Amino acid sequence: MKIALICVLAFVLDNVFGEFQYFHPLVGFGNLANFFEKMANHGKFLKIKGLLAVIFLVLPLPLLINFKLPNNLFGQCISILCLYLAIGAKSLKDHSLIVATNLKQNNLNLARKNLSYIVSRDTANLNELLIAKATIESVLENGNDAIFAPLFWFVLAGPAGVILFRLVNTLDAMWGYKNIKFLDFGWAAAKADDLMNLIPARLTAISYCILGDFKIGFQCWIEQGNNWYSPNAGPVMSSGAGALNIVLGGDAFYDGILKVRPKLGMGREPNLNDIYLANNLIAKTIYLWLFLILIANLWVSLC
Repeated sequence: MKIALICVLAFVLDNVFGEFQYFHPLVGFGNLANFFEKMANHGKFLKIKGLLAVIFLVLPLPLLINFKLPNNLFGQCISILCLYLAIGAKSLKDHSLIVATNLKQNNLNLARKNLSYIVSRDTANLNELLIAKATIESVLENGNDAIFAPLFWFVLAGPAGVILFRLVNTLDAMWGYKNIKFLDFGWAAAKADDLMNLIPARLTAISYCILGDFKIGFQCWIEQGNNWYSPNAGPVMSSGAGALNIVLGGDAFYDGILKVRPKLGMGREPNLNDIYLANNLIAKTIYLWLFLILIANLWVSLC
């Protein structure tokens, strides 16, 4: 089965069913990661322990898939399932649009509560502007993490590649905090995630530019992308904000501590309608990537 068809079918499954509500494999992986963290994250040599934990947790399954997955219809069905489980396009859209609906109904308390499920910052005291900003930032950043980076690694390295990316990304989400508890132990997970997102994030950024205001989006990426504290989120969010002609970023509270963050993008302040526009940008980017994968697939077949 052609790679393009596998990708399309995985997105169809995601659009129809969304994320698993029960028994998602990543939940089990997260429980295993928590067990390792509690066992190893103390004492000396925390960076080495963290590195060994990452290697032990993320490598066995991709290696098994790479060597044991048969090249037949069953193997292709497993490939579809792997990509489907790794992407979260419908979940990202649904969660963000719930917040937009809450804002439309002027229910700020419910908007803050639902926003807290998709961002790590404090949401209890956010006004409508800051809620809209945080939601759009989540949509743009997770467009890469939950959609385009998994798709990139699947096309590049098949089901083993997308599984490896999703496991690394999950460990980064769990351990990649720059606080006392995870600064050393989570270092390897954070660096691995940075490396695996290096190319996909920039492909996502240029895609946002192409499908929005290219001049402003590209300018914001070049001028602002490297100022962000995350080397991959910066290009993605700055290009997306510029492409939409809005301003994101700015200071935010995390666990009661004010985090100084630069501004991203250029233009006006966002509102709830821009949540819909951000999701539309994600949808157009999905179509663009699937189209390019199809063209590449046809070109390889004809060569």
